[in-house]
Amino acid sequence: MDLDVRDLELLDALATGGTLQQAADRLYVSQPALSQRLLKMEERLGTPLFDRVGRRLVPNMAGKRLLPRASRILADLAAAEQEVREMARYGDRHIRLATQCATTFSWLTPVMRELRINRPDSLIRVQNIGDEDPIDALLAQRIDVAVVTKLHSTADHVHLTHLMDDEMLAVVAPDHPWATREHITGADFATENLILYDTYDPSRPNPTPPPLPPGTHPARLTLIPILTELFIELVVAGEGVGVLPSWVAAPFVARGDIATVRIGAGGDMRPWYAGVRPDDDRPHIRDFVALIRAHFNAEPAEAAARWDAASF
Repeated sequence: MDLDVRDLELLDALATGGTLQQAADRLYVSQPALSQRLLKMEERLGTPLFDRVGRRLVPNMAGKRLLPRASRILADLAAAEQEVREMARYGDRHIRLATQCATTFSWLTPVMRELRINRPDSLIRVQNIGDEDPIDALLAQRIDVAVVTKLHSTADHVHLTHLMDDEMLAVVAPDHPWATREHITGADFATENLILYDTYDPSRPNPTPPPLPPGTHPARLTLIPILTELFIELVVAGEGVGVLPSWVAAPFVARGDIATVRIGAGGDMRPWYAGVRPDDDRPHIRDFVALIRAHFNAEPAEAAARWDAASF
């Protein structure tokens, strides 16, 4: 390999600085030394990475390919170092969590509080896995617990604990015509602007299947970042209708901000699971999963601390 960490740091500094002097200041080295390091790196690679425009360095085609990757590699390396330090400090009490529903983590705080009472030496980290499927991240050992509802074939390779069943509900402004209906069907969306989180964008890698009945075709589609407050504000303003899990919508319904209506006469129910690797039998993981299950089923804290081996 012709590049080392110092080369990656140089590229990252130039990506944000723009001049050798700015990059040198960021890296606490002299500008001539950094210039020589850049020239030697380009010699090893066999191509220049920048066009010299006055005092500035403008990435050429090769540089544009390399600079973003250098920054990502450094970020991944820093994250890995942090995880190793935490593992050194907490050992097998380090729990990395990812969930398919990133709109709200209101359930996590009470679970963490209970876990600290039972296991005060534990550490929980919510892991950002981007567009990667949580089960895939679990099997690759990038996380320890995956909270999921949409199961793919890889789910056969993990142990699943059923957490709860929630209902996907249509979310509308209180004065919307749907607000007084008992239920709607997929055909009702044909005249509506549907507001969805951008995780449902079909152009994304591993897009989430839309939470709609098969064959549903809304008149228009508005995709927004995963910001629940923005979602609710757009619905309240009459900009469209949305679909949310019942437990996410509940506090906004209680305040009178929105109304919800069932999708289909029988409702659109979906199960939630906590997945762990089959060989991960750490007590902290067991307690954590049991506490999540207890939270959604309103079980006593004492029952939550027990581990139901049969559920795995």
